[in-house]
Amino acid sequence: MFTNVLKINPDNFRTKELKEACDILKNGGLVAFPTETVYGLGGDALNPDASSKIYKAKGRPSDNPLIVHIADMQGLYDVADDISENGKKLAKAFWPGPLTMVFKKKNIVPLSTTGGLYTVAVRMPGHAIARELILQSGVYIAAPSANISGRPSPTKAEHVIEDLDGRIDMIIDGGSVGIGIESTIVDVSCEETVILRPGYITKDMIEDVVGNVSIDAAIKGIPKKDILPKAPGMKYRHYAPKGQLFIVKGDACMVAAKINRLVYEKENKGYKVAVIATDESIIDYKCNIVKSIGSRQHEDSIAARLYDVLREMDYLNVKYIYSESFGDDILGGAVMNRMLKAAAYNIINA
Repeated sequence: MFTNVLKINPDNFRTKELKEACDILKNGGLVAFPTETVYGLGGDALNPDASSKIYKAKGRPSDNPLIVHIADMQGLYDVADDISENGKKLAKAFWPGPLTMVFKKKNIVPLSTTGGLYTVAVRMPGHAIARELILQSGVYIAAPSANISGRPSPTKAEHVIEDLDGRIDMIIDGGSVGIGIESTIVDVSCEETVILRPGYITKDMIEDVVGNVSIDAAIKGIPKKDILPKAPGMKYRHYAPKGQLFIVKGDACMVAAKINRLVYEKENKGYKVAVIATDESIIDYKCNIVKSIGSRQHEDSIAARLYDVLREMDYLNVKYIYSESFGDDILGGAVMNRMLKAAAYNIINA
């Protein structure tokens, strides 16, 4: 399959530039496009064949639900049933934006889109290209991240090209995304409101709107293999570089000392090793390859750089990767959620 790459300026484009992409979506094809979180791989959410193509292109397990992207509140009422008051409040507060909510689905949404579930994950993206693509195509877009399943999510069109060139019809190159990690996912389909995946919209921000919410156990530890995932990222290994990633936890000085010992041992055995540090700690490490993921003073920079750094480890053909850990404050919990999955929960205590 030939994959057309279409470069568009997200801050200055004309709707007619999206015509070919819209035609592809209306005819059951696949288009990768930028959102404010990561690049998504889009297909018609109400077309079972399009959903099947998404799973096939990504190599994604078919029980891993897709997120349905809408452009206005009418879209929510079209695809979701029994919309709770908490769901309405959160939509008013955070849509359009990086929040996905899980509702009971209407029959119009095929089970192939929801991973066999009778609930549907819905998001209203804030990115100009994403919203215009939904509006102009006239279809609701099912869109997981535009990468091979298990690989780090794409934050640039180059990442999408690397993974999906020849597998999909079109890639819209809208430059680098802003946030860099996937949306927060909240289940509002039951009486209790539950966070299924942490993200840019934090627990504190959600509780400011709807009161107390709980956190799904799958976020806190290794997910069980027999769980039925209600949202993307709950069951399978995600975001992983090709090399083995280890997260080293503890006091900053002890973490640096521990990582330096581990690096020394591996490099002495001839392995290519890398360290993921921060702007504040990069000078503490003795390794041939040390990459800063951003500044702890500006957690947005860490979220934005996470997947780019993990992919860079692949370009450098690194065998072992040692990374500092991050706390639960603000975005730290969302970053750690992704890093733990990328490391397959390999944690070393310093």
